[in-house]
Order: sequence, then structure tokens, then C-alpha cells
Amino acid sequence: MTLTSSPSTTPLITPLPASTPATPAPILSPIEARVLGTLMEKARTVPDSYPLTLNTLLLGCNQKSSREPLMELTEADIADALHTLKDANLVRESSGSRTTRFEHNFQRGIGVYEQAAVLLGLLMLRGPQTAGELRLNTERWYKFADISSVEGFLEELQDRALEKGGPLVVKLARGPGTREQRWAHLLCGPVDATQTGVSRSSDSLAGNSTERIERLELEVAKLRETVQKLCTELGVAPPEPL
Repeated sequence: MTLTSSPSTTPLITPLPASTPATPAPILSPIEARVLGTLMEKARTVPDSYPLTLNTLLLGCNQKSSREPLMELTEADIADALHTLKDANLVRESSGSRTTRFEHNFQRGIGVYEQAAVLLGLLMLRGPQTAGELRLNTERWYKFADISSVEGFLEELQDRALEKGGPLVVKLARGPGTREQRWAHLLCGPVDATQTGVSRSSDSLAGNSTERIERLELEVAKLRETVQKLCTELGVAPPEPL
């Protein structure tokens, strides 16, 4: 569907920002969520280019991979979204550069732990996902120890107290033929929990398949490296590749 107009080993927990908002999180538009999610992504995946210029942010919002739904935004769309996000204290302009650059203030602005912010960022960019999908997709952002740790933070976000702003995610109904339920964020308003969150475009499905293959190849490469190190330590010859 098209709309027009990662870090070191997981610590047990990351400290909460000093100031936690007493009011509910602002309701974002889909475009504002895309802009905010893109800033959060690029801060972790391309730190050398961060904060982002308006043009770089536009390219990130409109990229064809790791996005659901796909969007075709204009600079005016991005500028309007940035204005609203700055008023909500979720985005800041950085100083010290000839070109205006932008950075997110999500963790402090919403009042959540770093791990929770990572999960919300991925949900904003890629739509509803299972805990297992989130663990894989957050690999470049943050390395969760296991799926249960992802589920723990999701459940905390779902059970978030009203005095802290209320729930930020919801667990969706299980889809036909699926074993795991998907999670959706609530930053763009209430979501019907009876939906399954499995309806995606064929282009998106193809993109997800490619990403999964790439992740599997990366995992295999890491396993080979580990086996090579073990064989060296044990003084035995490594197995021949298939």
C-alpha cells in the first residue's frame, strides 16, 4: 500500500529519562510517525550522518525497504510533520551546522526506557509484528537477549499506567494459521485489537522475504566464525563448507 502527500549487548535495563510526562503521549499522524521513526532508526544505523538534514530525512521516509506502508512524501509533508513534532517536544533542531538538521527526542518526550523506545520505533516503521519479528528487526538498533525480553517490554508498554500516559501498544488477535500474535503501537490512536495485522502488500512481503534471507545469511556467517574460533582453540581442522 502506498500513501501519497544497532549497538552493544543488552544491559538488564536502561535508565528512564529524568523527566517523565504526566500527560498522555500526543496522537501522531501516519506521516509524523514515519518521520519520528525514521529519525530514531537513522540515529542508530547511520550515526555518522546523524542528525539528519531535511533531504536525508525525506529519503529515509520514502525508502522502499523496511517500511510498511510505503509512502511518497514531499519536503512540505516532512516540514509540516517536523513542526508538529517540535511543538510536542519529540524532535529538536541541532545547532552548530550551516544546514538545519533534526534529531529525535522520543525517549525523553514520551517517557519510556530505551528498549521500549526501540520497539515502538520499529512498530512505527514496519507496522504490526510478532515479538520474534521485532527481535530480528531490532538487531541493528538494539540486541535483545531473547524473545522473552522483547515480550516483557511489550507487556509493560501494554500495561502502562494512566498516570504515565496509558498503554502505548496493543496485542492483536491471532491470524488464521499463525501461532504468534502481532503487536501494534497506539501512537497514532486506538487500534482494533480484533484485527490480525497480517494484511500486507505483495511488494512488502517480497521485501520482508529478502530481509529474512539476508538475516539468515548473516547468522550463518556468525556461526561459521564461531566454529572456526572453537576449532582453532581445540587444535582441530574446521569442517569443509557445504
